[in-house]
Amino acid sequence: METEMKTGLKGQVASLNVGKPKTMEYRNQPLSTGIYKLPVAGKVALHMEGFDGDGQADLVNHGGPDKAVCVYPVEHYAYWEEQLDRKLDYSAFGENITARGLLETEVCIGDVYEIGTALLQVSQPRFPCFKLSQKHGPADMPARVLSTGFSGFYFRVLREGRIAAGDQIVKQESGNGGFTVKQVLYFMEHGRKDQSGLAELARLESLASGIRERFQRWLEAAESAES
Repeated sequence: METEMKTGLKGQVASLNVGKPKTMEYRNQPLSTGIYKLPVAGKVALHMEGFDGDGQADLVNHGGPDKAVCVYPVEHYAYWEEQLDRKLDYSAFGENITARGLLETEVCIGDVYEIGTALLQVSQPRFPCFKLSQKHGPADMPARVLSTGFSGFYFRVLREGRIAAGDQIVKQESGNGGFTVKQVLYFMEHGRKDQSGLAELARLESLASGIRERFQRWLEAAESAES
């Protein structure tokens, strides 16, 4: 993968959060979810599929190498506290890393960061699901996240290591293609007919394989509709 090298301090881990799935109630039914993570102190080992002490309930839509680490920008917390009219603790969005300085409008797919002794690469946006509604209350919480673009994103692990709250986040490489997390999130919601954009993203090797395959299917369907 060809990348433009840009090194330097980018941000900081405001909180490191892990947790095993819990069974909660949602619409009068039991729901197993991994969204209820808690901040932890000290260094935590990070492996190719996630942190020690962490886990996901829905292994079809969550977890795996391309979703090893969920990141959410701390800068969005003030907005959601105003919208929800309450103080939010770190890990409010089920993220492993509450990050300072990594906004979806600036972070690009394929960007590589060193955090602690680990090396991580941005793999895809986080697409909001109904479990945000279960945790926070409003039924339209996923739609609100999409409308703001305050989605967060995922890292894959290039080098295992140990990470702690307070660690610096140092950018090592810029991803090829220049697609920001927010741009790819937009395509995930609205991009079914944008053939040129879909073609570029389907070829973007640093984008999670499942998303690339989805974009390829959409591209083929759009081309077929025109023929």
